[in-house]
Order: sequence, then C-alpha cells, then structure tokens
Amino acid sequence: MNALIILAEVSLVIVIFLVLTWLVSQSSKLLIKYPLFNISAPQVKIMRRNITGLLLLTGSVLCLVIIGVNVFLIYQGKDLQKYTLDLIRLIPPRFWLALAVGMAQSLGAVILAAIALALIKYCLELGNTRAKNLDSSSTDDESIDAFFSELYKRIKWGSWLWIIGSCSLFLNLPAVISGYIFVALRIYLIIAVGLLIIKATAAIVDILDALSIRYSSPDNLLRFYDRLRHLIPFLKRCLELVLYACIATLVTQQIEVIANLSDFWLRIIKIITLIFLSRVFYDVVYLLAEELVFKEKHLTERQRSRRLTLIPLFRSILQYLIYFTVGVSILYTLDIDPTPILAGAGIIGLAVGFGAQELVNDMVCGFFILFENYYLVGDYIEAGNVEEKVVEGTVEAIELRTTRLRHPNGQLQIIRNGAIGSVINYSKEYIFAVVEVCVPYNANLAHVYQVVEEVGQELKANYPDVLETTQVEGVESLGESNLLLRTLTKVQPGKHILIQRILRKMFMDTLRSEGILCPALIKNEE
Repeated sequence: MNALIILAEVSLVIVIFLVLTWLVSQSSKLLIKYPLFNISAPQVKIMRRNITGLLLLTGSVLCLVIIGVNVFLIYQGKDLQKYTLDLIRLIPPRFWLALAVGMAQSLGAVILAAIALALIKYCLELGNTRAKNLDSSSTDDESIDAFFSELYKRIKWGSWLWIIGSCSLFLNLPAVISGYIFVALRIYLIIAVGLLIIKATAAIVDILDALSIRYSSPDNLLRFYDRLRHLIPFLKRCLELVLYACIATLVTQQIEVIANLSDFWLRIIKIITLIFLSRVFYDVVYLLAEELVFKEKHLTERQRSRRLTLIPLFRSILQYLIYFTVGVSILYTLDIDPTPILAGAGIIGLAVGFGAQELVNDMVCGFFILFENYYLVGDYIEAGNVEEKVVEGTVEAIELRTTRLRHPNGQLQIIRNGAIGSVINYSKEYIFAVVEVCVPYNANLAHVYQVVEEVGQELKANYPDVLETTQVEGVESLGESNLLLRTLTKVQPGKHILIQRILRKMFMDTLRSEGILCPALIKNEE
C-alpha cells in the first residue's frame, strides 16, 4: 500500500511536469512561427532545450524528495495512508468543491472552444472557396489559401490563450498568474491583428494602384497618377512602419513597467507621417509647377528653354525648404527647442562661409547666369578660359553650383559656375554654318558661285532649320593648286554643325557632277 501511495504522488508530479513541458514546446513553436523581439529559430530551440532541461531537473529532484520523505516516514514507523489522509483533511472541503467546479468549468470551456474552432474553421473554408470563385483567374488562389490559413492559426492560438486564462480563473489560481496570462493574450491579439492589417493594407494599396491605372485618362485628375506612381512603394513602407509603431504602442501600454514608452512610439508615428507628407507635398507641388509652366501649347523654342532652365532651380529651392521645415518640425515633435541649434548653425555657417568662398562664388555666378540669360537648357555653348581647356556641348541643367554639358560625343561635363569663364553661345537668335570649298585655279568662278547658290536654295527648301540661302563670302585664300572659297549659311541656333555636314556632302556631289574636280578636301572653319 505504501508503494502505491509513493507511486501516485510521483506520477502526479510527472504529469504536472509533462504538461508544463508540452506548454513550453507549443510556446516555442509559436515563437518560431511568429518571431518576436528579433529572436531567431535556433535561439528559440536553445531556450526550449534549456527550459525543458530545467523542468526535468526540477521534476527529478522533487520526485526524489517525495520518495525520500516517504521513506523517512516509513522508517519512523508511520502509516503513509493515514498520514496522507490527515494532510488531505487539513485542506478545507470548500477547496475541493471549488477545485471540482473549476475543473468542470475548465473542461466545459475546452470543449466549447474546440467546437467553436471547428465551426470557425468551416466558415473560413467556406469564405476561402467564395473568395476564389469571385476571382476569374486562379493566379491568386495560393495567396488566398495562405491568408485564410494564417487567419485560422491566429484565431486558434488566441482562443487557446483565452482558454488558459479562463481556466486559471476557474481554478482560483493566484491573480498574478491569470493577470499575466491575459496580458499575454492581449499582446498576442494586438500583434496578430496588426500583422493581418499590415498585409491587408498592402493588398488594398495594390488594388487601388491597379484601379487608378485602369481608370486614368487625359480628361480626369487621374492623368497625373502615372507621374506620382513612384510614391507607391514609399507609401507602403511608411504605412507598414506606422502600423508597426501602433502595434508597439499598444503592446507597451499592456505592460506597466514600460507603459511610459508608448508616448515615444506616438512620436515616431508623427515623424513618419511628417516625412511622408513632405515627400508627397514636394512631388505634387513640383508636378503642378511643371503643369503651370508648360500649360501654354504654343511656346517658342526660346521660351521653352527658359522654362526648362527655371524648373530645376525651383525644384532645388523647394527641396531645401521642405528639408528645413521637416527638420524643424521633427525637433519640435521630439520636444527639442530648435532655436539654439539654428543660432549655432548660423554662426557655424558664417564661419564656414568665410572658408568656402568658392562655394559662395559658384552660387552667386549661378544666379547671374540665370537672371542675365547667358545660356539656357538646350543651348549649345563653349565655355572656359582661353589659356585652359575649353569645353563645349549642349546644356542639360543649370543648378545653383554647377552647369552640366553634354558633349557631342556623349560625355557629361560638369563645370562649376564660378569657373565657367568665357562663354560662346551658339544658340542665340541665329548662327552661321561656315563651309570652305576648295576649287582649282582653272575653274570658272562665276559658274562655281552659281552652283553654290543653287545648292543653297536646294538646302533651304529641304531643311527648315536653314533661315537663308547659302552665300559665297568670297575667296578666302590662295593655295598652291587651288582657291579656297568661304560660304555662309544662316541657320537656327545650335544647328550649324548638322547643316555644315550636310552642306559639305552636297557641295562635293554637285561639284563632281559639274566636272569641277576638287584637289583638296572641303574644310570647316571652326
């Protein structure tokens, strides 16, 4: 009989510790599936092994203590059955009644939860099937299955946490235990629902994106959507960060020790919102500025170049103003007074300004270039000091500090505005395409002049960039075996190089067809 009593007591301890080990195993699986606090799967497994080992050690020691105490009682000649019953009688009968009622209530709650979960699973499977039938294609079936599967798992784990908390109340466990269980339940529900909302928000944004593209047309405001569509990934990222911050806020509010940190997360939400709204404001204002500037359809090439020049400058100024405003707003959000910082920055800026004279010089020269109309975007210019290397190309951008030129060979040249030097602008009003023609001494110059004029008339008829027909300026020089004639063709700004190439070929072909042999090559006077 004594052996049976010892076996029963040891078995009860083993059952309790087996239940605790099962709870640890299930909790570790939950942490692996839904990682929190950046805990990786290997770390969770190590924690599970350590806790399981600790439980095994504690259970083994407790079993040995029970066996040792019972053996000691037997050695003293006491009846274990009577001793155990006396210990049990010391416990009030109301305790056993409450324990029996609590166990019955707990069992009923578990049964009801199992039935409710089965019903929820059936409803979700039905909803899954309906969702698939609503879509004409089956490309999203996998994502729909994954969504409903994740939803059921989170409902299931939340339900079991609620059951555990309810059972702790039914069994009259210490209020601290049930309190911690319900706190864990609330935290779990906040995280689970928050993650679902994050996924649902991303899906909603994608759907709205597709609908906006589908229904955009030149007649409605959605015509601007394609130019603002690059903000969609930024919007999704900001919404994700805001939702994570909301989850963190709600979680910290559930834990009294760190409840004060919830205010920190609210400030993070405000900062993210400020950054997103500033980016949207910048892009929308820049878009509206472009629309207003280029609203007129009948712009001259000069007007268009001037406006193309001013738009990047406006964009740079707007960008710096928004950066400054957002920076000050963030400081106010963090309860930091920006006045001393701005005062210190002004003093430092003044000191740096004396040492950065080249930077100031570049910016001042940039303003003079823009407002005195030296050149505009689209102009073909040569720039630089005569004694240094001269650069040339088409102006692609004029910024506060630099000018960007694209060389005819394709190289992008960046010049400081302060070092721009002398500027030759080939794109003001008109320019002459200068071509020199070599003819032999025995050629009839009157006939050659007539041929040149005919070529010039043909050129003007076929090319709208030619403003006037080609004229022979006269004999430029006398060579050993030929004469050099200089011709001028008035063309649109920046088109002289193209017309020179075309004119050389036309001169060569026409003079050869006329029997006027050219002993030298046609040259271009740069």
